[in-house]
Amino acid sequence: MGKRGTGKAYYMISTVAQKYRIHPQTLRLYEREGLLTPSRTEGNTRLYSDEDLEQLETILALTRDLGVNLAGVEIILNMRRKIEAMQLEVNEFMDYVRKELERGIDDWEQRISTALVKSSPTDLVRRASPVDPKTEDDPPPGPTK
Repeated sequence: MGKRGTGKAYYMISTVAQKYRIHPQTLRLYEREGLLTPSRTEGNTRLYSDEDLEQLETILALTRDLGVNLAGVEIILNMRRKIEAMQLEVNEFMDYVRKELERGIDDWEQRISTALVKSSPTDLVRRASPVDPKTEDDPPPGPTK
């Protein structure tokens, strides 16, 4: 049964159990194991959101289709959360780098246009002499035993 007024749908345990053809005790077990965290009413009735149902679908796919036990499901869900958090961090970092690069290119173009000597940084860097492949893997000189 959905709840109106908040813009989100919430479902009682009996509705969710029927929809996914599982026993209500299974949903309670998933909650005890920390795999699902439904919200509660003031009367302590479990209410499952659409996000909870997505999580339940993932749990059921892992257990039914792939034969993963609940300990494995917990590990997989934790890893998934960590990966999503890391992806957010990477995206934020990429946005930062992109902005800095854009700003840096503008600064660099301004520096080149006002420079006394017009040359690129690659013209100013010394080239390292090529490494002799024969001596590359030799150990550094030192006392021998």
